[in-house]
Amino acid sequence: MTAVESRPAGVLGASTGKRPFGARVKAFVALTKPRIIELLLITTVPVMFLAEQGVPDLWLVLNTCLGGYLSAGGANALNMYIDRDIDALMDRTSQRPLVTGMVSPREGLVFGLTLAVVSTLWFGLLVNWLSAWLSLGALLFYVVVYTMILKRRTSQNIVWGGIAGCMPVLIGWSAVTDSMSWAAVVLFLVIFFWTPPHYWPLSMKVKEDYARVGVPMLPVIASNKVVARQIVLYSWVMVAVSLLLTPLGYTGWFYTSVALATGGWWLWEAHALQNRAKSGETGGKLKEMRLFHWSITYVSLLFVAVAVDPFLR
Repeated sequence: MTAVESRPAGVLGASTGKRPFGARVKAFVALTKPRIIELLLITTVPVMFLAEQGVPDLWLVLNTCLGGYLSAGGANALNMYIDRDIDALMDRTSQRPLVTGMVSPREGLVFGLTLAVVSTLWFGLLVNWLSAWLSLGALLFYVVVYTMILKRRTSQNIVWGGIAGCMPVLIGWSAVTDSMSWAAVVLFLVIFFWTPPHYWPLSMKVKEDYARVGVPMLPVIASNKVVARQIVLYSWVMVAVSLLLTPLGYTGWFYTSVALATGGWWLWEAHALQNRAKSGETGGKLKEMRLFHWSITYVSLLFVAVAVDPFLR
């Protein structure tokens, strides 16, 4: 796979004087990818309840969530700045602010760097410095390791790049305890093994986009059968890891029940996708987005169980 030639951002947009203030505000918010950050917070807050074994200090929760939003928002803005050339050529990203010209590349870069600095200080001063360094490490990993090094070079990009998305689990635990534990490590690994089978179905749906710009997502360079087999493999490991919290003594019957039920349904969907791929189904008949949408529901339910379990033990 080869990278595409850069295309100047802003070619679809208007001049600076024609950019309405309200639209500009929405554009800067869009740079932070708020829908993605919702998922990050879903994995942060429940871990704080588990770490506290009850209700954590609500100001601490608020400060952790705001710091996490600023940090992830900065990482996402810098990601859009770096990827603005290929974003302009992909259907699903062609309306991003740096492509349309609603935000200039310079503004996007300054915005992302500012959020990175502010979020690190926010965590350090209002939460603790362990959480601050974990947050900064996640940002740098996403921007440098994933976006700049892995994304355009290897089909394993989302596997290792997904480490950045696992960090909110560690941040949530450290925010409460100012330390680490095996519970945080287990939940980190759950998200690590969740990320590829969560994202690969979406990549299967839009693989022509990635192929057009030379990004070697696994579905671009491998058949649907190979991708589905990998999805099943990661899914089994994910479900197995999710069940480790109880024997380690961190959760009880409620979490275990939810993990078994939601994990079982996940495996059903993963194997169903594999069977459709083996049968040569393509297009709408492959139904790859069924697993993608379920993956969001799965992680939400699992982490709600993480938060509720301490109250039922």
